[in-house]
Amino acid sequence: MSTTRGRFITFEGGEGAGKSTQVRKLVAALQARGIETVATREPGGSPNAEALREALLAGLVAPLGPAAEALVFSAARIDHLDKLIRPALARGAFVVCDRFADSTRAYQGASGKLADSFIDGLEAITVGDTQPDLTLILDLPVEEGLARASKRRGGGEVDRFEAEDVSFHRALRQSFLAIAAAHPERCVVIDATQPMDIVAAGIWRAVEQRLLERTQA
Repeated sequence: MSTTRGRFITFEGGEGAGKSTQVRKLVAALQARGIETVATREPGGSPNAEALREALLAGLVAPLGPAAEALVFSAARIDHLDKLIRPALARGAFVVCDRFADSTRAYQGASGKLADSFIDGLEAITVGDTQPDLTLILDLPVEEGLARASKRRGGGEVDRFEAEDVSFHRALRQSFLAIAAAHPERCVVIDATQPMDIVAAGIWRAVEQRLLERTQA
């Protein structure tokens, strides 16, 4: 087992921002440099968390309100951290996660109008000191993101969050930008309206400057 803790990278942003695509590209780029890299997602990432993901995205928890949703997301996160993220970091791997605790803060916190104190307490219990080393927030106008999500879906059913109205998604975008402004030491906002390869290049620059140079120093 490595004596050096790995690096934890998270991707955040609204619907249709291209997070899943960019996670794959970054994982491939890191692996090409010989770095053990684990790709994962939230909600999900472990068998128990994936079961909760199905319930959450199907909207089965939504009638219970944003506080209940935040608690179920956090239950999934606890299992994900225990079963996958922390063991991978302990052996020195990089972990790249499509969404993490900032999504709870944005979706159920600001957009769901839960108090900051509630979200802060939940995150302290759930995440503890396993905070991301780098959070990449893919930002684009709400209408463009929803149009991309609709095209990707190809006429399939919308999930719990894609079904929200435009005002919800606008509040969500502002929530992510506020998180980035409050935590510049770990957050980088990426303009996701750019072509895919340019977005990937911007992400790689951020990873190199913030993590790889420090790792190699």
